[in-house]
Formats: sequence, C-alpha cells, structure tokens
Amino acid sequence: MIEHAGAAALWQEFLATLPESEQAAAEPQVWAFGDSPELADQLIALVLQGIKTGTADLVWTVEFEGRSVPQVGEYNVILDGDGDALCVMQTTAVSIRPYEDVSAAFAYDEGEGDRSLAYWREAHWSYFSRRCAEMEREPTMTMPVICEHFRVVYKAAV
Repeated sequence: MIEHAGAAALWQEFLATLPESEQAAAEPQVWAFGDSPELADQLIALVLQGIKTGTADLVWTVEFEGRSVPQVGEYNVILDGDGDALCVMQTTAVSIRPYEDVSAAFAYDEGEGDRSLAYWREAHWSYFSRRCAEMEREPTMTMPVICEHFRVVYKAAV
C-alpha cells in the first residue's frame, strides 16, 4: 500500500488509463530526486520537460537504505521538493558501472547542466560525496553507479 496520499492518488489515476489486464502492476517506489527540496524541484522540472531521461545512484546507497537496484519495467512516483506527486515514470534500462566509466551519452541523458560528461562528473562527485559521508564511506573513481533510464508514463494535472 502506498503510504503517501498524493502518490497513491496519482498512481490510481495512472492505473485507470491502462487496459484492465495491466492494472495489476506492482506498486511503485515513491521518491524525489536529489538530497534537497531545491535539487528535487530542479530535476523534476527537467523530467517534465522531457530533458532528463536518466538518473544515477550508488549501489552503496541502495544497499545502505535497504532498497533493491531498479529493474526494467518498474514504476516510480516522483515527488517535487514540497512532496507533491508530479509524475509516474517507468524504468526502461539499467546498468551498473564504475563512476569513472559512466559515458558521455548517459551524462547527456541525465539532462543536467550543459549535459556534458565533465559537468556530470563534477556535479555527481559532489552529490555522491555527500551520500558517501552519510554512510561513512569514501567516494572512489570505481564506486559502483546505477545508471537508470526511464520514460514518463503519466503526469499530474497542473
């Protein structure tokens, strides 16, 4: 059962758009991008504009938080910085690679900054360093990064 009321409502709206045979989809994860309300708002805006079609997380963070690595076909309800549910997205591809091996193509798909690999590395090193500090780990060039691609399948009415 989805505990977040807004996410539960948006999920039900989305399910109602599907053929009856597909309405038994597994419940989504509910989350916001980033580690601050400001970052969540920036990144969800890129998603809703169709610019951001990828996201990255550390395997270490997923393990630390007791989550599982995203799987192709899974759904997520994405929140903004105020905790409002704004869209449902579906995972379309997942790969795990060392930080130093994240590609320029993936950096572009993440849609952040100037979409370059250099920007991605700078911004994500900073973000991953904050996440590592929470786990009492040191970031490394070989830390395992989950590179997830997704598509927006439903947007909240605004």
